[in-house]
Amino acid sequence: MNKRKDPAKSGNDANLGFEAKLFKAADKLRGNMEPSDYKHVVLGLIFLKYISDAFEAKHQALLAEDPQVAEDRDEYLADNVFWVPAAARWSYLQAHAKRPEIGTLIDEAMRAIEKENDSLKGVLPKDYARPALNKVMLGELIDLFSRIGLKDAAHRSKDILGRVYEYFLGQFAGAEGKRGGEFYTPRSVVRVLVEMLEPYRGRVYDPCCGSGGMFVQSEKFVQEHGGRIGDIAIYGQESNYTTWRLCKMNLAVRGIDADIRWNNEGSFHKDELRDLKADYILANPPFNVSDWGGERLREDVRWTFGVPPVGNANYAWLQHIYHHLAPNGTAGVVLANGSMSSNQSGEGDIRRAMVEADVVDCMVALPGQLFYSTQIPACLWFLARNKNPGGGLRDRRGQVLFIDARQMGVLVDRTRRELTDEEIQRIADTYHAWRGTVGATRRSPLPEYADIPGFCKSATLEDIRQHGHVLTPGRYVGAAQQEDDGEPFEAKMARLSAQWRQQREEAARLDAAIEANLKELGF
Repeated sequence: MNKRKDPAKSGNDANLGFEAKLFKAADKLRGNMEPSDYKHVVLGLIFLKYISDAFEAKHQALLAEDPQVAEDRDEYLADNVFWVPAAARWSYLQAHAKRPEIGTLIDEAMRAIEKENDSLKGVLPKDYARPALNKVMLGELIDLFSRIGLKDAAHRSKDILGRVYEYFLGQFAGAEGKRGGEFYTPRSVVRVLVEMLEPYRGRVYDPCCGSGGMFVQSEKFVQEHGGRIGDIAIYGQESNYTTWRLCKMNLAVRGIDADIRWNNEGSFHKDELRDLKADYILANPPFNVSDWGGERLREDVRWTFGVPPVGNANYAWLQHIYHHLAPNGTAGVVLANGSMSSNQSGEGDIRRAMVEADVVDCMVALPGQLFYSTQIPACLWFLARNKNPGGGLRDRRGQVLFIDARQMGVLVDRTRRELTDEEIQRIADTYHAWRGTVGATRRSPLPEYADIPGFCKSATLEDIRQHGHVLTPGRYVGAAQQEDDGEPFEAKMARLSAQWRQQREEAARLDAAIEANLKELGF
């Protein structure tokens, strides 16, 4: 049985002690304010601190080199640094944090930054002056966040602010419950997708990108494997305007340049990136959406494998994603477990067509309680345009890998589970061993792939046909092998039978003793 772990000490968050303490202090200042409102207050200030720190670091470096170029905006743009006017800099706000008009000063700072930086227009929160917002609390937050990055080199300060922003996003998602889950995919789930797909270079796309967690983890992967920010080109769409703003700020805090489109019609009805063919697609679409407007898209070119039902968007998402894959592209998609076996409204026919077209590469069953927004069990679909692309990958045509990870994960609180670093690596390594991955992203050679009963199975298309094209991993991986303790079967049965009889006799003796005690007490 897994023991409960402190998220600040778990394998996935081993270095989050500072962020956890900071969030606790910030949350204490929240008072009676709703997390959904407080989130924007706090994240906006962290963003302001980030761009101000980055600007000040560049400003000081330029002053040391040549004071005349310190006011040249092109010098900052060339280094992907936002221009921050004097009255919008953190040092100015910190000096005025105790003034009653601090809310107005923050709003003016946000407007000034948007005016000077086209990519931030309409992104930043500008309602700090509203009467309902406690101005003393604002000043205390400024003092609190002023501690971030002090006595650190500029790059270290940026890294800390990025970690703080990411940690706060996750904590607010947890506090908001279902609403929070709409903009945030748990970090361990994103890491499984990234470690399996290995988006090392090329075009990365998310058609429902939320707060941008898929992109942040993809950039981290590139950097951890010797690449650079910019080795991947990032594209995304988001229909919720507030969430789109969070995404833009999240990526800016990380110094990530991206083409993120907002449209309130959504990716199905207004495909802003209609001609994009991505090398990697990572997505966590909303589960089982019934009001996606499918009745207006009966003849859409994206429905390669069949027209998705109007009452559930799961197979619309899968086909939209497949449509946007490049010739050798791969995709990882989070969906509800029902997508693996449902036969309602033609979903089974679409799934059969996808299997027979050999576009399903791998299926992963996830443990429960991973998500903030739903208790619905989830799975991962991995799609591939070409299962024999060369480049070090083996020919996987006619095969699908099934991984059953339902028994993995550790509880980080009473309601939520996370996958550990070791578990994520085991899942990813199994996939790469099966796929035959080699190249720059491999730290060391992987062992040759082998089926492991109860965990993974490489199945043929004929195997899948025999299961009626159901893609639930549990149907294929079988039961885990029991360790052989060396005791002969006959001897074990005799021992266990004797133990069972002994326990029955003991139970009868205890029942008689209890009955006698009750009679003595007059019952």
